[in-house]
Amino acid sequence: MTSTAVDIASRITLGFNIGNTLEATGGETAWGNPKITQGLVDGIKAAGFDSIRLPRSWDQYADQTTAAISASWLDRVKEVVQYCMNADMRVLLNIHWDGGWLEKNVTVDKKDAVVAKQKAFWEQIATHLRDFDERLMFASANEPDCSTAEQMEVLYAYHQACIDAVRSTGGKNAYRVVVLQTPQTGIDLAKKLWYRMPTDTASNRLMVEVHYYTPPEFCILMEDASWGRMVYYWGKNYHSTIEPDRNATWGEEDTVDSEMAIEKQQFTSQGVPVILGEYATPKRSTPLDLQRHLDSRAHWMEYVTRQARANGVLPFLWDTGELIDRYNYTVKDRQGLDALLQGAGKA
Repeated sequence: MTSTAVDIASRITLGFNIGNTLEATGGETAWGNPKITQGLVDGIKAAGFDSIRLPRSWDQYADQTTAAISASWLDRVKEVVQYCMNADMRVLLNIHWDGGWLEKNVTVDKKDAVVAKQKAFWEQIATHLRDFDERLMFASANEPDCSTAEQMEVLYAYHQACIDAVRSTGGKNAYRVVVLQTPQTGIDLAKKLWYRMPTDTASNRLMVEVHYYTPPEFCILMEDASWGRMVYYWGKNYHSTIEPDRNATWGEEDTVDSEMAIEKQQFTSQGVPVILGEYATPKRSTPLDLQRHLDSRAHWMEYVTRQARANGVLPFLWDTGELIDRYNYTVKDRQGLDALLQGAGKA
């Protein structure tokens, strides 16, 4: 447990989320993915990833009166973490959306109740996983809904509760890295609201986490919405003349450059590593200029990965079964994977 957060960050090149699985409402397979196996983790490693983020739910497995987490669920968590350790992967274990008990309650009136649950959950999680080495990191939250200075103080309290709970369990947890999420895991909101790091009894063992889905019309929308239309083509050299109304009009390379530079200025240049805990853009089948769409998608994946790493930000792809087949552990999206590896300097 001798490595600092900066030391551990230096060993992370490209990370992978096993999404829509352990955080799924209703159980590990409820959202259509099979249970995680050693074979899946080995397949992710073989594809070129060296780190795994494990989104997790806890509240649905906890007694709502005592906050006691099911022993069988804690054991399952430990089993999956061990799969990652067997493959020599760094592991980021979080409390994900989890019904929104923390994410949707970053408010003064909910503060005491959320702090109490955050403390209770992390004491149990950290105790159960205490013997894993420094390759295991804990993440306080996922995408906390916070947009004001008043809410930021509440979010600091939630992160402090996590840090204090983890440290209180002793052993290796006295030195384990804890990752803290910016408000809404946003970059611009971090610049506006995040003005200090919480206190910690361990030196240099904290990281920060942001997510990146910009522009959302290209990265999130799967159908046209009242607030925007789907974008199929991204990047100054990838616009379509066949379908010009589906070209990106903002959020292209210059935005990636400026956003990642903010992370360098605010955190990584100050010795605080930043994890890009989620980023992705979907492959669509409906574009009229399909190959240009696929090429622009690959360009986005490569460009965001490269610019993140150039600014000391550690990229973790969000995946729910699109890149790696969850059943036979083979690569389903070779173009996407090649773009990621190129951006990470691994191709």
